[in-house]
Amino acid sequence: MSDFITDVLVVGSGAAGLMAARAASDAGASVLVVDKSVVGRGGATVLAQMTVAVALGEAEDDNPSIHEEDTLVGGRGLCDPQIVRAIVERGPEVILEVEKYGVNWARTPDGRRSQVVAPGHSRRRCVYVDVLNTGGATSAGLRRATFRDPQIRRLRNVMITRLVKDDGVVVGAIGFSIESLEPITIAASNVIIATGGLTETYARNSASANMTGDGFVLAAEAGAELRDMELVQFFPIAHLHPPVVGIDPIMWDPFRYKLGGRLLNRNGEEFMLKYAGEEAGRYTATRDMTTTAIFEEVAAGRGSDHGGAYLDFQMVPETKLREAFGPVIGILENNGIDLTKQMVEVAPMAHFMIGGIKVDPSMNTTIPGLLACGEGIYGMHGANRLSGNAITEALVSGRIAGETAAKHRSKGNSDAAKKAAREEWERLHHLWHPHDVKQDDGSVVGLKQSLQTAMWENAGPIRTGRKLDKAMEEIATLKEQCESLSLAEETRFPLQFVEKVELYNMLKVSEAIVRGAKLRRESRGCHVREDYPETHEHAQSTRFHYNSETGWEILYDV
Repeated sequence: MSDFITDVLVVGSGAAGLMAARAASDAGASVLVVDKSVVGRGGATVLAQMTVAVALGEAEDDNPSIHEEDTLVGGRGLCDPQIVRAIVERGPEVILEVEKYGVNWARTPDGRRSQVVAPGHSRRRCVYVDVLNTGGATSAGLRRATFRDPQIRRLRNVMITRLVKDDGVVVGAIGFSIESLEPITIAASNVIIATGGLTETYARNSASANMTGDGFVLAAEAGAELRDMELVQFFPIAHLHPPVVGIDPIMWDPFRYKLGGRLLNRNGEEFMLKYAGEEAGRYTATRDMTTTAIFEEVAAGRGSDHGGAYLDFQMVPETKLREAFGPVIGILENNGIDLTKQMVEVAPMAHFMIGGIKVDPSMNTTIPGLLACGEGIYGMHGANRLSGNAITEALVSGRIAGETAAKHRSKGNSDAAKKAAREEWERLHHLWHPHDVKQDDGSVVGLKQSLQTAMWENAGPIRTGRKLDKAMEEIATLKEQCESLSLAEETRFPLQFVEKVELYNMLKVSEAIVRGAKLRRESRGCHVREDYPETHEHAQSTRFHYNSETGWEILYDV
């Protein structure tokens, strides 16, 4: 068993986690960053290609109050205004901070930072880094800013499975090394959850493979309140056909910004005018509107050959096309795609978790000693995230969480951590052979794929009560199969064992999504109930608490 003591433990190392570590260290705290993958290389940020929304006001008059109003309107009544305000007010400051770490925001010829407009924003406020590299450059800058700091230690390939509490306060965490299957205990004054989202629970998703909802389960099992877990955002124009290698499926968005790519149905009609008043050549409809519109067209028999819509750039001159796409045009050509002569098919895919862990403006959860930041928190996006607001949320909420955690330092309770570790290790060891039969009798991957299919087909972009009931039935069956699944024991890199632990987490968050969706009998933003198409006059939130004996306890506010 390996034991660690630190002032601040950060679980997860995307933009939010690394920014939290940087902020806590700046305030004088010792920091330990733990990731079940390679620190700074996993999560969603490194894959992000789009823009970052901040009210710098360099392209046109803008300020955080306008950014706040746009976000609240886009959130369809479910944003937490305090969280939105806390994030947008510090957005410009944090964007300038990461620029010092080598994140080179694109500039105009006169030296100002280039800012573009994105759907839902009323101003040109979204900064970016050259072609499709915003997330990668941001991650690289944060790695540079943290990796050489002696106050920030890093543990890779460590999976945290339980938070440790003493007298109602979180005082550390426990888990195991994926490399050696060795128990790990960490005593900490404060723990920050920065594990990202849960969209790996869907068959069609844009997530990295480690986005399995771990942080939501850790927080819920520790007693923290979660909110609006049914609200999952689906990216509307993710690549569908023809098959391609070497590009992110959501890469089409920025080029549609620049060039006004036409979204067409089977009849060659630009259908977004009908659904959202989006005029030809302009890209103004928000993601929830576009997702719903594409599925409406498919349901009406006007979808593309493979069940989506067509994206057309053929009206753009080739020289302009090559200038805008840069090196991506070569990747497309290597895949046999010539945008001057053909259209591509696009369709929605699970992209971002909008609900999550309830926090206050200082990023404290409802449990003392536990904070959260990034995609895992509730409050910023309401029922629909505006393009450009994700990395802003990650960077700012990470900085706030790190600053808050560093202010409240005390000695971590290593005795409590060690005692909890012994109990947790017994539980984890039982997962190998639930019936004490030492054999390998099934595939975790197969169960995971079944869950992903069930969630996509029954709790995806278009929901009904009947579909959600079916999803609950399939989740219950898969849970039983997972609990009875016996594995061949391994002493190093036990990937099936890790996948089984992840599957437990995926099943728990999937159940939360489905049960919340059943309670929300309306359509609002990214949550579309075909059997309840109306939107209630008053926005209501769902509150989630987890009981170890009875499971999820959910209250739909009235």
